[in-house]
Amino acid sequence: MPILFPAIDLKDGECVRLKLGLMEEATVYNADPADQAKAFRAQGFTHLHVVDLNGAFEGRAVNAGAVDAILSAVGTDMKVQLGGGIRRMEDIERWLDKGLSRVILGTVAVRDPQLVREAAKRFPGRVAVGIDAKGGYVAVEGWAESSTLTAIDLARRFEDAGVSAIIYTDIDRDGILAGINWDSTVELASAVRIPVIASGGLASMDDIERLASPEAAALEGAISGRALYDGRIDPVTALARLAR
Repeated sequence: MPILFPAIDLKDGECVRLKLGLMEEATVYNADPADQAKAFRAQGFTHLHVVDLNGAFEGRAVNAGAVDAILSAVGTDMKVQLGGGIRRMEDIERWLDKGLSRVILGTVAVRDPQLVREAAKRFPGRVAVGIDAKGGYVAVEGWAESSTLTAIDLARRFEDAGVSAIIYTDIDRDGILAGINWDSTVELASAVRIPVIASGGLASMDDIERLASPEAAALEGAISGRALYDGRIDPVTALARLAR
């Protein structure tokens, strides 16, 4: 059964959604991220995707207090994964000790792939790689810089590293409700043995239907942000459809 991950993106301690990854294009949906996490739990979600947006730009934890509050709010009822600004082994260890189900390593996967390998070996099943692509090429430093790597190139670097999942975001679709880039996401999932989670653009119940179809069988699941907050996707209906 594919997993639907509701997203909490943290900026200045608040729950926001960006448009196309631009910090100046932030819409605040809840000033209390812990309250939002509890709302998602009440709707029946069992997993939660959290990103420290400020941390992604600054390379360190900025919204740690909000993340701590989320973890306290949901306890063991939800599996919480966190990305954004996690660049050192001590950061990885500290967050996992606090109760995260897994950390997501993005920029460091490009800058220091050996750290990813070491972390995946040290914490089996608890390290994911975030691959964010713009125009087909991997972006880093909170999407502010582009690299010369394609998503498939980067994913294949970790094929035998023990990475638990790849979170693949098409930046060109993020936060604008344009629908998931199914072609590139499924292509990535077919190119590697690592489970792939789709992110960026999930827009409607049509996307939920597609996620539940044989076409998307290679995916572990998908992340939804704005479409859940705006009511374009009904949580109860979506979770019931994916459970069939």
